[in-house]
Parts: sequence; C-alpha cells; structure tokens
Amino acid sequence: MPKASEIKKNSAVEFNGNVYIVRDIERSVPQGRAGGSIYRMRMYDVVTGNKIDETFKDSDMLNMADLIRRPAMLSYIDGDEYVFMDNEDFTAYNINKESISEEILFINEGTQGLQVVIVSESPVGLDMPASVELEITETDPSIKGGSATARTKPAILSTGLTVQVPEHIATGDRIKVNVEERKFMGRAEAK
Repeated sequence: MPKASEIKKNSAVEFNGNVYIVRDIERSVPQGRAGGSIYRMRMYDVVTGNKIDETFKDSDMLNMADLIRRPAMLSYIDGDEYVFMDNEDFTAYNINKESISEEILFINEGTQGLQVVIVSESPVGLDMPASVELEITETDPSIKGGSATARTKPAILSTGLTVQVPEHIATGDRIKVNVEERKFMGRAEAK
C-alpha cells in the first residue's frame, strides 16, 4: 500500500469502497504545522464517472486498485450496449451506453487509440486518446479565401458532436478534434 505522497496522476485507487482514477494532484505545505505535506486529489469514479475532491496527509495509506487497460475498437452497437473488441486477443467487452455517454461523441468505427478500462474483470469505462479524427456531416458551405484564423462556424460531426471550425472547412472533410477540450485541431491527414 503506497502512501498518498507516492500516488501519481492516472493511478487507480480504492477509496470508500469504490475505484477511482486520480486525474489531478495538488501538493501544499501548510505553514505553522508540525506535519508534512497535504495532497489534494481530484478523482473520478471509474463506474459512474462522478468526480470527488479528497485531501490526504502525505503519510495516509491508499490501496491501489486492480485496474487493467486494454487496447480496443468499437465493434458494434446492440441497443444500449456498446461492444468493443480487444485489439490483441479479440475479447468482446460490453459497456452500457450510460456509463460512456461523454465518450460516445468521439467514437465511430475505426477510432484509433481507445482503451477499455477493466476493474475486477468487468469493463467499466473507456480511456480516450488525446485527439480523434471525425468526418463533418453538416456545416455551412465553405468560403473560398477564408483563412484558418478567421471567423468560425458550427459543424456537426459523424457522431453528433458539434464543434466550431474555420470557414474554409466543408461538409465531408475529416478533421482532428481535441477530446478533452472538444475543439477543432486541424484537418486530418489523408490516408
């Protein structure tokens, strides 16, 4: 069992009977105390996605969770179940639509870099790549001579996500989207 001071970002820990992914850690050293550092951790429940902020002393002991990440791709959708296939051993992982509702906006067939998060042999969520390539299905007509730094317009992507794109981008173009910020990054490279 590691101390709170030994926990790193993206570690999986057990806390209050649930498994959490540590997304952010702030260290502070209070003045006038005979104790050590204080660690404030922002953690997300791997099952529900709920966020909690907890504070630990540097000597507090935390349990590391048994968490596995497997590279996978979307195989098919069966009602409210999304079925992902392991890229290495072809195991099928069924994940309920509700537990990955945010990630669905960035997933289509062929999305690269996905990882299924498995806790105690059950798939509980997805670890997304930093960016994904998606096709624009609907946007205003492109404007010739519109520069990349000029005004933007909304574009609806193949997954239903709407992002702002430069005026020179057209329907049918493939673009790169930053998953965390939900922002246009540039045109996707031709395959």
